[in-house]
Amino acid sequence: MSDVEEVGRAIRAARKEARLTQKDLAELAGISERTVRAIETGTGNPALTAVAAAAGVLGLRLVAEQ
Repeated sequence: MSDVEEVGRAIRAARKEARLTQKDLAELAGISERTVRAIETGTGNPALTAVAAAAGVLGLRLVAEQ
């Protein structure tokens, strides 16, 4: 599994745990539902700022591995 897919799975799991729909998360993060779907499935090329916004709403922190 790629890092992108792993981040997407973590965001999806946290969203579901928070009992939010993709639409809810999109509205709270200020991004589109399409972008939420792309993040969660690891497809497309969502901007890092969008990923960070979604993660932030869910209380997740993105950490770069070195």
